[in-house]
Amino acid sequence: MKLYHNLSQISFLKKSYAFKFLFVAFIGIHIPLIGILLFVLFSSYNLSVASVMIFAIVMTLFATTVTLLVLNQLIKPISIASKSLDDYRNNRRLSVLPTEYTDEAGLLMCNIQESIYESESFINEKQDLIYMLSHDLKNFAGNPQGLAKLILSENPSESVKHLAGLICESTNLQFRYIENFIKLLKEQDQVVKVTPEARIIAFNNIVPFINEQVEQRLIDKNITLNLSLETAEAKLRIDEGLLIQVLVNLISNAIKFSYFDSEVKVRIFSEDSKLKIIVADKGIGFDKNQIEELFKKFTKMSRLGTANELSTGIGLYLCKKIIERHKGTLNAASEGKNKGAEFKIEFEL
Repeated sequence: MKLYHNLSQISFLKKSYAFKFLFVAFIGIHIPLIGILLFVLFSSYNLSVASVMIFAIVMTLFATTVTLLVLNQLIKPISIASKSLDDYRNNRRLSVLPTEYTDEAGLLMCNIQESIYESESFINEKQDLIYMLSHDLKNFAGNPQGLAKLILSENPSESVKHLAGLICESTNLQFRYIENFIKLLKEQDQVVKVTPEARIIAFNNIVPFINEQVEQRLIDKNITLNLSLETAEAKLRIDEGLLIQVLVNLISNAIKFSYFDSEVKVRIFSEDSKLKIIVADKGIGFDKNQIEELFKKFTKMSRLGTANELSTGIGLYLCKKIIERHKGTLNAASEGKNKGAEFKIEFEL
């Protein structure tokens, strides 16, 4: 940026990025010519044609090298603007670009800077509005539920009690979807903003946290969790908390769709320069043509578990989002209905 800044201080180059390139190229082209003239005029030796030719070639190569290096420095504003845009798109990282220049490159940096901040402002305003609407919707849903509970407290007839119960169930469902919607927004925002450096994750340290969170679900359906650690640690670009969240979600999902008295297998191992984590069950499975639908948010494939457990329709979507944001992959496979399912996470080592 220093060269670009210095050239921008020259009055006839200030407003044109193209003129800056032409100016540098013009000087680069004339370096060999000037060098040859000086060599011929001030040389104290008798010059041969061969010596002039050799000097001309050397000067041309030198001038070409210098010109290319200078032009490479001159495109810094474009590369900085491009990196700033990529950082925002991929990591939601806000950069500060110089906006005082008036040529085409300066206007580009200025427009990118304004667009990034406008986009960030729009996202924040949209989220604030959604949180506010979600809060109001919960209040609206709470009114009929309060009335239904009041009716139930008055010992009504069985038919009225049944209808009041349906109202309570309906409003509970509304609460659940509103809460899941807010959770989706918050966790999406967390996934976008958290981009940790590569770190060593010791799997022995995270297993107790996983067991603690899925233990009751396993007991409720008498399901055995078979967790195989074939590698002790790995250097990954993901926060331990997010990895635990993903694994708990996948294991809970496997438990939800597994039959009573069955088994869920988790295998963590390294193979072909990759860390692989496989969560497999012997539950209800799914058809191969339904794989893409699994990972959509609020998917139509949201189903009841084998013990009528409710599904939010966002768990697998968030898992895939988290893993892909941290340079990994998450895939699903099943041989068909009632033949179990397998979810595989892969990270490059």
